[in-house]
Amino acid sequence: MVGKLSALTALFALASTSFAGNFFQNADGGFKSAIERKLEKTTIAPSSLQKPSPGDTDPSLLYPEYNLSVPIDHFHNDSLYEPHSNGTFPLRYWFDATYYKAGGPVIVLQSGETDASGRLPFLQKGLLHKLAVSTHGIGVVLEHRFYGTSFPTPDLSTESLRFLTTDQALADQAYFAQNVVYEGLEHLNLTAPHVAYLAYGGSYSGAFVAFLRKLYPDVFWGAISSSGVTEAIWDYWTYFEPIRVYAQPDCVSITQKVTNVMDNIFLSNNSANIAELKSAFGMPNVTYNDDFAATVGAGIDSWQGKNWDPALNDPTFDEYCANITSSTLVYPSTASLNGTAKDLITKGGWGNQSSTLTTPLLNWIGWLTTNYVSGCTSTDQDSCFGTHDPASYQDDSLAATWRAWPYQYCTQWGFLQTGSGVPATQLPLVSRTNNLAYESIICNDAFDIYTPPDVDAINKYGGFNISYPRLAIVDGEWDPWRPSTPHASPFNSSAVNRTSTVEEPFILIEDAVHHWDENGLFRNQTTADLPPKPVRDVQKEEIDFVGAWMDEWTHQNRWRRGLELRDS
Repeated sequence: MVGKLSALTALFALASTSFAGNFFQNADGGFKSAIERKLEKTTIAPSSLQKPSPGDTDPSLLYPEYNLSVPIDHFHNDSLYEPHSNGTFPLRYWFDATYYKAGGPVIVLQSGETDASGRLPFLQKGLLHKLAVSTHGIGVVLEHRFYGTSFPTPDLSTESLRFLTTDQALADQAYFAQNVVYEGLEHLNLTAPHVAYLAYGGSYSGAFVAFLRKLYPDVFWGAISSSGVTEAIWDYWTYFEPIRVYAQPDCVSITQKVTNVMDNIFLSNNSANIAELKSAFGMPNVTYNDDFAATVGAGIDSWQGKNWDPALNDPTFDEYCANITSSTLVYPSTASLNGTAKDLITKGGWGNQSSTLTTPLLNWIGWLTTNYVSGCTSTDQDSCFGTHDPASYQDDSLAATWRAWPYQYCTQWGFLQTGSGVPATQLPLVSRTNNLAYESIICNDAFDIYTPPDVDAINKYGGFNISYPRLAIVDGEWDPWRPSTPHASPFNSSAVNRTSTVEEPFILIEDAVHHWDENGLFRNQTTADLPPKPVRDVQKEEIDFVGAWMDEWTHQNRWRRGLELRDS
């Protein structure tokens, strides 16, 4: 279990009165609306892209961007893509051949559902860099279709997005490996299968590279799937289960009880009590109960942003927990709400614990209003905290880059993180008003999709049980996405733990959250504690088993060349 916050951390968290990290802020530091938070909700934590440290060379100055022309439509026999296209589009990539020597592999980092330029620092530090150095290989960052600048279509209309499927993107990466020519290395044939191609991905792209290894085994020699969400799940209520199990116990308990207070008040359908609840949190003019509840639950949502690197870590979750578990009133301005808090706790069915829940509720109110609600300067609070406005989802130009990932989860992946799916015998961490209907608003209003996604199109590749020679499964013990990975046990009984081998590594990183093996530090930034030992250990293990895979490649190539010479 996570221990109590250290006194220093708690002091910092309690004293924080500015917007909490980038969880509540746009890149320019401005207020982030509920719709903006919802639209950016992907398998990638907002803070998880490797950031340059002060003094780092801007990676965009070191690594020019290139484009490979690839087919828009790889599957002319599949009616899903009708009308078909014979066109091509530019698929963006970057590479670093600094450490390349003959016989070394090409290691492709699949960027997943984001602009791949945010992945460039991985060419400098982190696992991709380490593997390139240890294997004398070429490191590549490859963009996914419909993200960054890799657009196959002139807009992002629902019709155009028919070409946005995982299968098409997998075919892109296979085509890339078989056709790319690297600038400055034109005299070498560095395509698959002439050289070993290895793939790495984290989260969605972790599942992606697992499928890639299984579907294109003659193209990709091996793959590392980090936090790979290989089991597509429609109602993904288990997202919150690792948080319930591994987060600070008193923070979890308070969150569950106060959330239940809120839900019970909503269930009463007493308009006066509901108005009292919304006013206490400074949101009297938020029309929909589900929008209000989603805003109140923002602290729990931020767990995914935890990272071992302080430069990447989102402190929001720790700040939230430090505030609501404090035994003293953190925000003096909430003292006037003491009677209201007790009244709400009683009306919500927890009057017998009002003496222990009143201060946590007041601190929750103070933390949320200070760090988020007060940032809304509009008198129309729905414009800040509402998500029920169909007009907000209508832009389908290339500027509406938010459309890509929601289209993928509305059509194939699911992963709608609900409170309603939690068993009735258990108190949820987020409101039960956060249900499939609420999470599907974007599917309805942006794409006119009212049916569940075709998760079978994803799970046919193996789901929890996916395995293949030279496919490594690496996950984080505390990861909220763990219940959708092959390490889902004990959160899902369909997943079975395995014995880890060099041929098929199966590694769970102790105390880790979301693909913690991916990022890294420069040598002069490394300390005794950073990276932490579990991360150092797994990165060393990854270097070791990839080395063994390359020994196997070398042996097979020598054997193959011997046969060719014998038969010539």
